[in-house]
Amino acid sequence: MLEQLIAGFGAAFTLTNLLFIALGIALGIVIGAIPGLGSVTALAVLVPISYYMSPLTAIAFLVGVNKGGTSGGAIPAILLNSPGTPEAAATALDGHPMAKRGEARRAMKFALYSSVTGDMISDMLLIVLVVPVAAIALQFGPLEFTAVLVFAFALLAGISGGSMIKGLLAILLGVFLSTIGLDPMDSSARMTFDNVNLFDGLPLTAVAVGSLALASVLEQIFDLWRSGGERSEENDGPTVTISSALPVAEFFSHWRTIIRGALIGSGVGMLPGLGVTLAAFLSYGGARRTSREPESFGTGNPDGIVATEAANSAVVGANLVPTIALGIPGNIAAALLISAFIIHGIVPGPFMMTMHGDLIYALFASMLLANGIHLIIGKAGIPVWATFAKAPRGLILPAVVVLCMVGVYLPGQSMFDVAVMLAFGAVGLAMRRTGFSVVCMVIGFILGGMFETSLRQSLLLYKSDISVIVESPIAIAFFGLTVILLLRSAWQESKSGNS
Repeated sequence: MLEQLIAGFGAAFTLTNLLFIALGIALGIVIGAIPGLGSVTALAVLVPISYYMSPLTAIAFLVGVNKGGTSGGAIPAILLNSPGTPEAAATALDGHPMAKRGEARRAMKFALYSSVTGDMISDMLLIVLVVPVAAIALQFGPLEFTAVLVFAFALLAGISGGSMIKGLLAILLGVFLSTIGLDPMDSSARMTFDNVNLFDGLPLTAVAVGSLALASVLEQIFDLWRSGGERSEENDGPTVTISSALPVAEFFSHWRTIIRGALIGSGVGMLPGLGVTLAAFLSYGGARRTSREPESFGTGNPDGIVATEAANSAVVGANLVPTIALGIPGNIAAALLISAFIIHGIVPGPFMMTMHGDLIYALFASMLLANGIHLIIGKAGIPVWATFAKAPRGLILPAVVVLCMVGVYLPGQSMFDVAVMLAFGAVGLAMRRTGFSVVCMVIGFILGGMFETSLRQSLLLYKSDISVIVESPIAIAFFGLTVILLLRSAWQESKSGNS
């Protein structure tokens, strides 16, 4: 493995690759720093552009966007108490109080250093664990894959927020939409309505960009329209011109919080569907419970920033473990990365390390290099990023709509893809308004083809005899966990409904 990683550094350490990594990180930080946007929006818009790059450069560029976007949300959270991303809401609890007392730069340095450190720990865990996990995955048959996917769906529905039933319905909608096109077994047309554009199914990029990025932007545009434009704010916010040094020794005095946060984030990232926000708040809660001064949290305790940023950035590397080893995205960002892999002819799954080992180890090397570049860009940009955080949304949002359209049109130069994106923008907006999880639908759509194939193969292989489940310990374990998750989620919902 060490020899392959060294060879990967040789492939990754090129001027073109390094420049695109730096560009991806910078774009990610800027977009993450704009309240309401984030790394998922950035990835959804930029995945189609990666079509014109080499596979390594494209994936490294998008990973850089994800890294930068995840940490960028801390900037408005600290400066304006307006988190750029949902997970940065935990950062704002202690970051903004630090900024209000004149320690804005110091707080942003805590956030940046924690983000890079947590990311580095997560990337090293990815390199160490992805091969054993892939080796175990090779022992999986169609029945075991079906059990894993059912478990992932149940896990995602249980923690998607709101109603578990709505989460399951959103997943089922995504799976249903994935069946449009030619049947994978006998090539018969299904719900294509004699439209040749639907023979390959709905375009993944158009569905993802429309339901995630465009729907979010449309929702914000409608909110601005109803409120009559940007709310004017007094210029009484914190200034970033105050210099507050953060010695490296002082930062690493928080090493327990750093390691705890990185491990929590890595654990959450390896489980499909949990997401960055859960990791951030779990880590923040853990740091508060183990602190000698829990009452200081929420008043400007640096441990609150360190715990949050180390955890949410650790998810970035860890969510590639199930993505590469099993072909199952750890979260929606990983789901978008899967679409980039597929665009470049790389099929995620157990055989990925065997068929594309050189590329994967070059990607690992690029991720490690990206952490150093992230530190340099982030530190140099601390006095600058606040400008983007204060940009009026009335100017930013229309430009994002145009970028969505251009990004979806470019790969296939098809107006049909743009129409699909617009349609799913409306679908995503309706789901947001009615409390259905858009993330559940998109992951259901992405995994739907795999789920259908593995389920049908299992039924054919075992002649529809469900009793074979007892002969597979792996299937028993995952189906059992699925039942436990659903019962637990139902009990918690009934408990909260009665209270």
